Parts: sequence; structure tokens; C-alpha cells
Amino acid sequence: MSLIETERRGRVMVLTLNRPDRLNALPDLEDGDAFAAVCEAINGDPGISVAILTGAGRAFSAGGDLKAMAGRAALFEGSGAAIRERYRRVVHRIVRALYGLEVPLIAAVNGPAMGLGCDIAGLADVRLASTEARFGVPFIKLGLIPGDGGAWLLPRNVGYARAAEMLFTGEAIDADTALAWGLVNRVVPAAALMDEVLKLADQVAGQPPRAVRMAKALLRQGRDANFDQLLEMSAAVQALAHLTDDHIEGVQAVIEKRPGQFTGD
Repeated sequence: MSLIETERRGRVMVLTLNRPDRLNALPDLEDGDAFAAVCEAINGDPGISVAILTGAGRAFSAGGDLKAMAGRAALFEGSGAAIRERYRRVVHRIVRALYGLEVPLIAAVNGPAMGLGCDIAGLADVRLASTEARFGVPFIKLGLIPGDGGAWLLPRNVGYARAAEMLFTGEAIDADTALAWGLVNRVVPAAALMDEVLKLADQVAGQPPRAVRMAKALLRQGRDANFDQLLEMSAAVQALAHLTDDHIEGVQAVIEKRPGQFTGD
């Protein structure tokens, strides 16, 4: 059974973590390759404008496999040098693949998102949570630290002080707290989660495809660039956007008071 189940819905690609019997635990040793392949395929397909990531069953992802940790097996087998290398080639490959997605990524957090699962959800550009969702980074309770880049990511999502509280206590927060802290965009009833996410994804997918990818790239660059650097990048990208057919179509659609019909050209 493949870890990631894919479903194409027009310009939307739905990715489902399909390991429900283990609460979508991550990662097995082949999971880095699985994420890399799926994300590379999405980036290379101009017909895809947005991706959705969710979990099968009652969890989004419970994170690391505690039995494997206890047995020092799989990812956790061998010397410190061997474990470090597996983190780089498996865990880091997962988060790099998701962070490198060129299209907007929407997380549909249907249940618990813990450890690596929480940080994977945090890599999404937009996050919608079910009322059943919980978020936690309980690495400290296991005598560990975030080995997946979460110490960089979480403060950017919730602020330093709240990230420190989550990390130093290892305690999970519920969906309403995640909303108040800015970790999710909205909370919806469990039965309505995918309908709401698909509605949002279709809205994004209806925009000019190249402009959507350009806008995401600028948002990501803006996290670390200074204002002058971002202005220079914006000018260069905007010049390219002005030369697209979709730009002309967007202008005409506004003038004619009709929906735009965008092709990606």
C-alpha cells in the first residue's frame, strides 16, 4: 500500500496519508522518496494549481513510530552518525519536498497532528482544522528535539513564545487554541472539513496558474529577505507576469465584469 494516495480533481491534487492503521505514522524509510516523487510530479505539471494534504482515518499524522524508537529499528537503528544520515535522507527529504512545492498547499487537518505530523501540517500555506484536530510537538517528552526543522518553522507560525511553550512542555493544543494562536486559518466541523477545503482549493485553482505560483514564491522569499531585496524580486517577477496572456484576460474580465477564463499562458 502506497503511503500517499493521490486524487486529481481538475486543477487540484488531493494527497492523503494512507497509513490509518498506524495513525499515519511517519516516517518509514521509503517515505522520503514517496514525498519527493509526488511533489516533483506536482511541480512539473502546469495543470495543477493547488495541492491538499490530509490523513486517512482518524488522524492527520501521529508522527514518529514509538515502537521503532523503542526497538532502535528502521530510522533509529545503528550509530549516531547513521541516524543523522537517515534524518537527512528521509525526514529532511520529506520536509524539503513539501516546502519546495511551487503550488499552494492546503492542509486539511482531520485529527491529531503530532511531532513530524504537526510540522508537516505547519509547512502548508493554509491550514483548515477539524474540531477533532490536535497539534503537538512532544519531542521533549521523549528526550528528543525537533529533528525535522520544526524549531525554525513553528515560531514563524505561532510566534516565539507560543512555540517555546509548545516545545518545552510537550503539551498538545486543541483546534480552537490553534486558531487563536494563528496555527490554523479556520476550524470547521469534522463532517464539513473536506467540503470546505475543496471549496477553498477550487477558489485558488480558478486564479491565473502562473501568477499563483509566482505569488507563493514571493511569500516564501519574503520570510527571510529584507524589504529592498523583496522589492527587487517583485519587480522582476511582475515584469514577467505582465507578459502573460492571463494578465490580459484578467484585465479584460474586470473591465467586462465577468469571471476570468485563465489558461496558464
